[in-house]
Amino acid sequence: MSGDTSRLTGPRQVLRVLRGHRRWIAGAVALTLVASALGLAQPLVVRRVIESSGAGSGIGGYVGLLVTLFVAQALVQAVAGYVLARTGEGVVLGIRLNLIDRLLRLPMRTYDRHRTGDLISRAGTDSTALRLLIAEGFTDAVTGSIGLLGVVALMVWLDWALFLIVIAMIVLGGLTVISVLHGIARGSLVAQQATGAMTAELERALGAIRTVRASRAEQREAERIGAEARSAFSASVRVGKLDAVVAPVIELTVHGSFLVVLLVGGVRVAGQGGSVADLAAFLLYMLYLVGPVGAVFQAVSTMQQGAGALRRITEILDLPEEPDTAPLRGVAPTPEGGPRPPVLEFRDVWFGYDPRRSVLRGVSFQVPERGHVALIGSSGVGKSTVFALAERFYDPDHGLILFEGGDVRTLSRAQHRARIGLVEQHAPVLYGTLRENLLYAAPEAGADELARVVELAQLTEPASRLPRGLDTDAGEHGMALSGGERMRIAIARSLLTRPSLLLLDEPTAHLDAVNEAALRRSIRQTSTECALLVIAHRFSTIRAADLIVVLDAGEVVAAGSHAELMETSDHYRFLCRAQQAEGPVVDAFRAGRRG
Repeated sequence: MSGDTSRLTGPRQVLRVLRGHRRWIAGAVALTLVASALGLAQPLVVRRVIESSGAGSGIGGYVGLLVTLFVAQALVQAVAGYVLARTGEGVVLGIRLNLIDRLLRLPMRTYDRHRTGDLISRAGTDSTALRLLIAEGFTDAVTGSIGLLGVVALMVWLDWALFLIVIAMIVLGGLTVISVLHGIARGSLVAQQATGAMTAELERALGAIRTVRASRAEQREAERIGAEARSAFSASVRVGKLDAVVAPVIELTVHGSFLVVLLVGGVRVAGQGGSVADLAAFLLYMLYLVGPVGAVFQAVSTMQQGAGALRRITEILDLPEEPDTAPLRGVAPTPEGGPRPPVLEFRDVWFGYDPRRSVLRGVSFQVPERGHVALIGSSGVGKSTVFALAERFYDPDHGLILFEGGDVRTLSRAQHRARIGLVEQHAPVLYGTLRENLLYAAPEAGADELARVVELAQLTEPASRLPRGLDTDAGEHGMALSGGERMRIAIARSLLTRPSLLLLDEPTAHLDAVNEAALRRSIRQTSTECALLVIAHRFSTIRAADLIVVLDAGEVVAAGSHAELMETSDHYRFLCRAQQAEGPVVDAFRAGRRG
């Protein structure tokens, strides 16, 4: 995200995060104003006490009223404090829920551009920073401003000349405070960005902790992450240094005003030019002025400190979600009758993650309704991109993708993905039990259906060896399981949804010979239930396919069965010769020949 700080937080951004909490905010403001009104009435009562005492009248009733006002103000302030605390936590919760929902629904291109740890930081530390902005910043600014207006009106009514002295002192202090606010806002944003970078670096290291340990890189990683932590520390110290100026300036402004008013007012009273009762009331309002003035100045400082966090959050909330609109109009599905269309078809598809560089160039192929299609090619030729387009993680720049004979855009993305299973190369396993992982895509599946896919994916025997069977914890990222077990869990998870098309990204990469043979049997059985499109590197997997599609430099250079390609494709024959030892096809590509 941009580090520009020229665009500061404005009322519109603050009101945006308060959406859904405005009644609670209004209640807290109302209670605070009631407390302020109770406080503002007290100097007037004191004035009456002094006047009555000077006239020899009884003061008991006024004293009782003063005590009542004082106690009522304390009670209302306590309730207002609770409401503010609850509202602040509610705002943080609402922001976190919105961020979580948005972060899970961003277009894939957004994840490609931003680091995961930094995105996570915005839902954690940045959202927490908003609590002060809401509970102390925005609310104090509103109530302080209104309270300030009340105090000012009463002070002008009592003695406008003394008020002019007060306002001159306040303006002088205010100019000093304003001069440091820009530095506070800038430092706060830098601190939040550094904290996000620190979280991203820590997530990077912990995600590869075994590699870090094996490479003896703990110290280097600690220094790398520590550098970001020190940057956050330095920025926060700068903010603290600037913020430390605010409170003393406010205190000196108010106390200085009090002393000047006491001096001038005392001289006037001594010269018979003023009333002791009026001076006492005015001085009490001076004391009450500390609250509203301090609240306004401190609120501005707090809001500037929260500006960085609010901006980082609104940057995410402003990002568009992955579109999942109604089906595309005007694109008719394939009419019923006649031969069954292929389950997936690419027609002259062009696509690039960077518009200036195409990864796929005019790719065309078909996946029949039943059967096993292998997609082969070296690293970087576009195999994973084909899967990403088939899942509609991205849409092609040019060309057409058909699913079961109809343009994929005739379905929403959710409807389309419900009919396709995806098994990624690294076979992600989520934290939780094996059962929770298996039921992840189909949580309502029954026990019989679960047992079917467990057997189909050759998981029955491995599960029986675990201490709690399918209820055994898989560990963080599935680290309690072998690579082959994670792959089979991913396959079973996808099969549980009964997809029309199953995408397998090198399913045999982590399997030994025995388990690979078992998985090939499972693949053959699965291909009778749905179509399979398999990214394959091992020649044993390729040779078992009904149709082989060869990609090179983003183009389809050959397609057909193993026997057909052996007769028609020099490139494929070269691959076969290179794979006599049944090594990965990618090794042949790395040998340097392109067909």
